[in-house]
Amino acid sequence: MRPRVTMVLAIVAVLLGGVMLVPAAYARLSGGSALASIGGIGGGENVPAPAPTTPPPPTLAAGPVSVDFKGKFFSWALMDRKTGEISGAQNMTATNSTESMMKAWIVSDYLRQLGDKPLSATRKKQIVTAIRDSNDISAESLYNAGGRRPVLERLIKMCKLTDTKIEPTKAKWAYTQMSPQDAVRMGDCIGDGTAAGRKWTSFVLSEMTKVRGDVEDQQTTQGGGRWGIIDGLPDEIKAQGPVSIKNGFTMLWADVQWHVNCLAVTDKWTLAVMMRYPQKLGLAYGAKVCASVTTQLVTPQPGAALKVPQQPVGKL
Repeated sequence: MRPRVTMVLAIVAVLLGGVMLVPAAYARLSGGSALASIGGIGGGENVPAPAPTTPPPPTLAAGPVSVDFKGKFFSWALMDRKTGEISGAQNMTATNSTESMMKAWIVSDYLRQLGDKPLSATRKKQIVTAIRDSNDISAESLYNAGGRRPVLERLIKMCKLTDTKIEPTKAKWAYTQMSPQDAVRMGDCIGDGTAAGRKWTSFVLSEMTKVRGDVEDQQTTQGGGRWGIIDGLPDEIKAQGPVSIKNGFTMLWADVQWHVNCLAVTDKWTLAVMMRYPQKLGLAYGAKVCASVTTQLVTPQPGAALKVPQQPVGKL
């Protein structure tokens, strides 16, 4: 019996040794990375964890937008300036009066026609105040210098607008009807140099970063235009490069509605938000709507969108 027991034990030892050697042998054949060590047996090494990937920098991208809007008209559009793709609300081809948003084009059109000629101190002051302070008198002077209606006709042709209609009687620039889709096209047209030309584009975009005044500073013919999209952007996006803006805002007694438009241009995207709502809600309401839309389009999404106020706030 003793020799038979010895033989059985020897066979068992051989079998166990083979089982223990298989993982180690496989690990050697696969370079030591295909299989982690089993209980420390076989001398295998743990598989290294993959290096963490850096998340992409935040930007604005197409996505769902939800606003509990208390007015007659609300729409928005976003253009990816790298691809030219436009996304937005289902009604992004519907129109609103442009109001002071048009001043960015009026200034650009004047400068493009000026070309290499020197810019007078008077005209420069008009340009600066038309953009930074949304000064109507300055904008009207530049509009007259450009020939009035032809200024708007050039806008439609050069920026390939499809929804924009010129006010039929006196071609008043503020009453030009424009859609959010066309507004982002205009923004892209300003950003890529078509509007102001090679010499003056950087000047126009720089002035649009210097818009000043809160909703509390808004007056009858000027002031209070720095709000809206710029307030909805996180610091991480603002740090990527300049954000050029031009808002339009008027309470029109013809329909007792605020006509509010927000436009922003960066080297990556251009965004427009346009709306009409009752006088009682105040300008601050429109500013919050523009900021809310912007925040909701931030990708990756850092948090909840800004809440739109439900009660009138700010001065009329």
